[in-house]
Amino acid sequence: MTVLSPPPPDVAAWLAWQERLNPRLVDLGLDRVRPVAARMRLDLASAPLITVAGTNGKGSTVACLEALALAHGLKPACYVSPWLLRYNESVRVGGVAVGDAALVAAFQRVEAARQGVALTAFEYRTLAAASIIAEAAPDLAILEVGLGGRLDAVNLFDADVAVITSIGLDHRDWLGDTLDAVAREKAGILRRGRPVVCADGDAGALLAPLAAAAGARLVLAGRDYRFGASQRGWWLQLPERRFDALPPPALDGGHQRANAAGAVAAFRLARGTVPDAAGVAAALRA
Repeated sequence: MTVLSPPPPDVAAWLAWQERLNPRLVDLGLDRVRPVAARMRLDLASAPLITVAGTNGKGSTVACLEALALAHGLKPACYVSPWLLRYNESVRVGGVAVGDAALVAAFQRVEAARQGVALTAFEYRTLAAASIIAEAAPDLAILEVGLGGRLDAVNLFDADVAVITSIGLDHRDWLGDTLDAVAREKAGILRRGRPVVCADGDAGALLAPLAAAAGARLVLAGRDYRFGASQRGWWLQLPERRFDALPPPALDGGHQRANAAGAVAAFRLARGTVPDAAGVAAALRA
């Protein structure tokens, strides 16, 4: 049991303090975080929840999902890691980073329920973010997995739609030395009877048997939705609709079309309706 006096109401002090609760920077598993979440009565079931995992492309996929929600008049709530300038950027509601007061209040709620459990800093911050998101009552919740998937604190929450952006060898000390091992860890966010969007068509062979074993429905780039370049930009074909002359995503890189296409496919599944063409274009420009 770790006993440390909580810091004064200052975000920077709280973040530094959280890093002293568990001597291990990475300590994967849900055994610590689950009872604390239960005492906090955390529930993200009031809005569709999209969980995003993958080796590369997670952050840009979340950004595109957030932009899609905003462009369609919805209020999204996002949790991402890491951040660029301030920790506040890691939790956004309605496209805006939360303020210091909201973060400190959420940290205090976690501390009230922690009861000496040696949470890692990431676990602590994930619980706080989930508390803020639940309180915000968003129209769409979007969570980015920190590392892997199966044992990541974000996986405490059941995704209505899972997204796997890509599968590559990363964090081998924790995820394994083979693509099969990495795929198994990332596929831990899948849920029975719910869709998983695989934004990397080449990873379909790895994910297909894992999705079948989990009872999840695989939605695969290049098979269930397609996209490609055109003279007027690029196009995206969903099962019900084709979008032509789409603007390039505001984020640089040729791979961003794959991330954006996966985000549109996931957004469609989470909402249960086909996105508006003008909304998709506006989201890409944002």
